[in-house]
Amino acid sequence: MAMPAPSQLIDVAVRRKPADVAIRGGRVFNLITGELLTADVALVGNRIAAVGNDYHGKNEIDARGLTLTPGLTDAHCHIESSLVRPYAWEEAVLRRGVVNAVCDPHELANVCGIPAIEYFRQCAARMILHLQVQIPSCVPALPSEQAGAHLPAADIAPYASAGCALAELMNVPGVLGKDPDTLAKAAAFHKHPIDGHAPGVSPDAINALAAIGVTNDHECSSVAEAVTKLRLGWTLFLRLGSVGRDLKALTSLFSPTLCDRLCLCTDDADPLNIVERGHLDAAVRLAIEAGCDPLAVYRAACLTPARHFGWRNRGLIAPGYAADLLLMPDLAECRAERVFCSGQEVTEARLAERPPEPDYSAFLHTVHGREWNAQDFIPPPPGAVIGVRDGQLLTDVLDWEAAQDDLAIGALIERHGHSGQIGRAWVHGFGLRRGALASTVGHDSHNLCVVGASAADMALAANAVRACGGGFAVACEGTVTACLPLPLGGLMSTGSVAEAADALATLRQAARETGTPLSSPFLSLAFLPLPVIPAARLTLSGYTSVSL
Repeated sequence: MAMPAPSQLIDVAVRRKPADVAIRGGRVFNLITGELLTADVALVGNRIAAVGNDYHGKNEIDARGLTLTPGLTDAHCHIESSLVRPYAWEEAVLRRGVVNAVCDPHELANVCGIPAIEYFRQCAARMILHLQVQIPSCVPALPSEQAGAHLPAADIAPYASAGCALAELMNVPGVLGKDPDTLAKAAAFHKHPIDGHAPGVSPDAINALAAIGVTNDHECSSVAEAVTKLRLGWTLFLRLGSVGRDLKALTSLFSPTLCDRLCLCTDDADPLNIVERGHLDAAVRLAIEAGCDPLAVYRAACLTPARHFGWRNRGLIAPGYAADLLLMPDLAECRAERVFCSGQEVTEARLAERPPEPDYSAFLHTVHGREWNAQDFIPPPPGAVIGVRDGQLLTDVLDWEAAQDDLAIGALIERHGHSGQIGRAWVHGFGLRRGALASTVGHDSHNLCVVGASAADMALAANAVRACGGGFAVACEGTVTACLPLPLGGLMSTGSVAEAADALATLRQAARETGTPLSSPFLSLAFLPLPVIPAARLTLSGYTSVSL
């Protein structure tokens, strides 16, 4: 909807003319004072013209018995982790009350480079919700990685001139080692907030990152770590994703003192979690259920991210602000009955009116390599073991003898057509008693990752995802028991979130038959190769120790 003229807003505010829409009689949650005040909200175009009593509109909505809050903001997400295209993701999260999001398309960019960034920017320009697309800073995550693309500073610097911000700066060793390309990226985007990615780093490293413009972090897993980063000026994004579920351990941070430095984010949310648990609305519920002040929680979900990213007119129900509102029966439940985005209610008809979706055919056929056999998955010699934690991205370094109760073979296959290299390591925590799991979602270079109790089943699972152009597969005792094709970059399907959730539910049930107790086994598998999170990872060189 178009921006109204100032004269239109004035006429409605002083009651000379009716609003386009008047939402009448609801309890408005004021995120400045914390009050719940019965009031009418008058909308003109995509803006709020007035909040007060006895406002009328050409279209009036009875909100008696309902509470009005601003729309929710996901401060950091990777849409690709929902396993669907941005348009399909939007349909799911808008219904959950998410009207703003900041996304980093570095998953698809690591496979396809600049065309992936352009695709996301084109999608954002046509969406209903406000999607801010950050520019991936680490393609690949580290210079040692073999991704499908390589984006040096010279390739992404033009986006800074276009007003874009830099996505999570994952290469902490590059910053501390004064790598020229890493520092050039930070310098190019210095006028905008630079997203951080600094799990478990020292205070000295936080100082160094902050000094070159890093302003936030979404990788805190303990209160002590969070407080250290807050003291040094960072804004924290508290995460409730499908694997990274650190929010519950950090709820004690919500207070009137700190809530202006806290945001909520999902980072990586798979479709089954979105359907069953929710999206950012689930994070609001969890925090309030843990005893947090609803005012502090909703500030983190609405107002603080708007201020952090410099969105002057978002995050409040107040005159001049974007007309993004949720109508819900109960603040603690955070389940919107009606969602307004840019002044219009989100309906099936409005979703159908979006401009045509951008072409995504360039992201097909991205899995390259020969057919693999059991000899490719011969176990490595005994040695250090990667310990996977359920619900966290951090891993442990385990002793070989101590890990004997749960050992699996892990393998990472270069799948972008460069070297075909295969790295192998021992893995603990998947609980596999039989079979194998395979995935072309392997953060962040997205090579083909396999973990299994049987080399033969590992070959079956790997070849199954190769045959469908990428995706997830389970093989057990000589049979492929489930497969979810993700043909777009080996990361995304062409269907809806609901369809992807159904397929993932079938896949997870097949994974359960292998013995794994992990809540999100395929996302745990996807993060196994991520070389920028301590303490141990599976890379194309095999077992790799990680310290930041």
